[in-house]
Amino acid sequence: MSTATTTDSQPGPMHAADRHDLITVQGARVNNLKDISVEIPKRRLTVFTGVSGSGKSSLVFATIAAESQRMINETYSAFVQGFMPTLARPEVDVLEGLTTAIIVDQERLGANPRSTVGTVTDANAMLRILFSRLGDPHIGSPNAYSFNVPSVKASGAITVERGGKTKAEKATFNRLGGMCPRCEGMGSVSDFDLTALYDDTKSLSEGALTVPGYSMDGWYGRIFSGAGLPMDKPIGKYTKKELHQLLYAEPAKIKVEGINLTYEGLIPKIQKSMLSKDREAMQPHVRAFVDRAITFDTCPDCGGTRLAQEALSSKIKGQNIADLCSMQITDLADWVRKLDEPSVAPLVSGLQHLLDSFTEIGLGYLSLDRPSGTLSGGEAQRTKMIRHLGSSLTDVTYVFDEPTIGLHPHDIERMNQLLLQLRDKGNTVLVVEHKPETIAIADHTVDLGPRAGTAGGEVVFEGSVDGLRASDTLTGRHLDDRARLKDSVREARGALEVRGATTNNLQGVDVDIPLGILCVLTGVAGSGKSSLINGSVARREGVVVVDQGAIRGSRRSNPATYTGLLEPIRKAFAKANGVKPALFSSNSEGACPVCNGAGVIYTDLGIMETVESTCEECEGKRFQSAVLEYTLGERNIAEVLAMSVTEAEEFFGSGEARTPAAHKILDRLADVGLGYLTLGQPLTTLSGGERQRLKLATQMAEKGDIYILDEPTTGLHLADVEQLLGLLDRLVDSGKSVIVIEHHQAVMAHADRIIDLGPGAGNEGGRIVFEGTPAELVADRSTLTGKHLAAYVGA
Repeated sequence: MSTATTTDSQPGPMHAADRHDLITVQGARVNNLKDISVEIPKRRLTVFTGVSGSGKSSLVFATIAAESQRMINETYSAFVQGFMPTLARPEVDVLEGLTTAIIVDQERLGANPRSTVGTVTDANAMLRILFSRLGDPHIGSPNAYSFNVPSVKASGAITVERGGKTKAEKATFNRLGGMCPRCEGMGSVSDFDLTALYDDTKSLSEGALTVPGYSMDGWYGRIFSGAGLPMDKPIGKYTKKELHQLLYAEPAKIKVEGINLTYEGLIPKIQKSMLSKDREAMQPHVRAFVDRAITFDTCPDCGGTRLAQEALSSKIKGQNIADLCSMQITDLADWVRKLDEPSVAPLVSGLQHLLDSFTEIGLGYLSLDRPSGTLSGGEAQRTKMIRHLGSSLTDVTYVFDEPTIGLHPHDIERMNQLLLQLRDKGNTVLVVEHKPETIAIADHTVDLGPRAGTAGGEVVFEGSVDGLRASDTLTGRHLDDRARLKDSVREARGALEVRGATTNNLQGVDVDIPLGILCVLTGVAGSGKSSLINGSVARREGVVVVDQGAIRGSRRSNPATYTGLLEPIRKAFAKANGVKPALFSSNSEGACPVCNGAGVIYTDLGIMETVESTCEECEGKRFQSAVLEYTLGERNIAEVLAMSVTEAEEFFGSGEARTPAAHKILDRLADVGLGYLTLGQPLTTLSGGERQRLKLATQMAEKGDIYILDEPTTGLHLADVEQLLGLLDRLVDSGKSVIVIEHHQAVMAHADRIIDLGPGAGNEGGRIVFEGTPAELVADRSTLTGKHLAAYVGA
């Protein structure tokens, strides 16, 4: 007996199931990774650091998270997999110890104009159920309160079986939806300026239509003539019937050259193809056309609430569902807290938890009716986090892409708490991050480098934060960098006057934004910085705005095509060889005939994943072999596109290949710190920070005197921030005015003047709480920004 007791008290050998405490990666070669191997501890917080373009996202997103998602997809039946996106296996030898990965990235939320903060987070669904139970008068099911569900009425004969006989009976059917019938749940009605659609002095065949994409050379010309429209008569001389046919005709089947097609009027066609998209998701030329041709007014029937009158008439405690959705979320949470209704207690507590999560994550200043397309990258990422905060799942791998983006130092502390909270529930948290405040809370760090692009892709350090600090890597050396306040600041040369600004939460703001210097706008997330710029400054003449919106481009787009660099290069090749410039485009005549200039061939294997293989004909070079025989400075076009910006700058700067127009663009790319990018790298592989700097390089060529940058330090390594500050100084010294919306203390310390908004977010913000130099802000310390900046510079 005693023996047994002593044996029991001794610790037994470790259970086999407890040995899987590491995620093991061996031989990762995705993008620029150079056959690297790492071991990541599970149920810990691991931060991945390194300069922008060093391979962090390639390791975390394109290798670990991608393989985890692919393996989950493989557990479904072949039938279900046929409906799912097909994922190729990442290039890696061994990946062990993976768990289910949940990716919380910076992609903006869907660009659907019907999507709001409430619909994205299920808060609207809960409110609709609440109203269908408690709303007075009672009008129907939750659908009756949804602005995405139209009302339907139907009547006709139905067949009824009774006593073995069938009999036809008359029946009517009603389903009440909440959609406002006039604006179709959009909240605004559009009015077309017809003069912006066509030039009435010209005929269709002379190119009267000024709508993007409507060329009479292609199918549109045939469709219009097939629909019976006079092609050679000026539109100004059309009869009423002809004009109606051109502009408003309902969809009708027509036959053109023996082919069945559908013809519909110009205005319904534009409404379907262009206005069904969010403005932010449109291509720049389409957006410019929409801004020019269409005016949006608040719907007179629903007053912009998107809801039908029945839904607005039903109330709980004197408030209808639209009133609740327009409240600031913190106020709505207080309203729900006072709701004492035992019949719906579980629903109310679920809604309460959801709304409190908004406040906890620092988004309490939003309202549920805010269109999701208007959220910044950081706000969108935190909105996605909300659904994971209350999750009962454990042993999940959460993958975050710079969760501190768009956050004031005051809010970063909150974000850190949330990351630790997820870890403490027993989850593995992987974070790609540049901010020292978040790197500091890591249990384990993996530093990639030593540089970016082809000079990166190696693990230069693995271990604790203290170990990273002591290491001689670029991140280690810069981890404790602290910017100094400038000894002297520049004097302003005039000012941009803003009077009575009331966009979103701004409370009648009057401010003179100084020009000719580096002016930084600060304040906690939601204090009104972007509202001030977008509402009162952005559309003025001479103002160039460089925002964080994604660059729209296919996998055929690359830095050379996006910046217009390929144009002078093609012309230089054509001139040197006496041939057409179109031969040197992989999207035109010079394309390899086998892969059509894509460089890869996609093999669709039905329900299995699509296989991507390098084209054997051109070996991934994208061009016909005959085109590659033409050279410029002893290099062919494929070799030029494989050069980095730095190499190309040297190549086109002198000698036989000297091309001043190309050199000018390359200079600007190097200026913004993109010297390591290769000219032919697909845009789809660029990180968020790289895309913004690519935009900046392109827009520096525009004729603007005032540059507005929205958080240009996004995705920038500590070492690159210095280079960015140098670039901003050069812009100011060349006579430009630079206004920066920024949370990074190094940029604040470098400013000539700071305008601080606050004091809080949402209703508690929207006022100017400080104007002056950084030194005055630090000495004053009356605002949240002042306190954090003082701590940062060690004052």
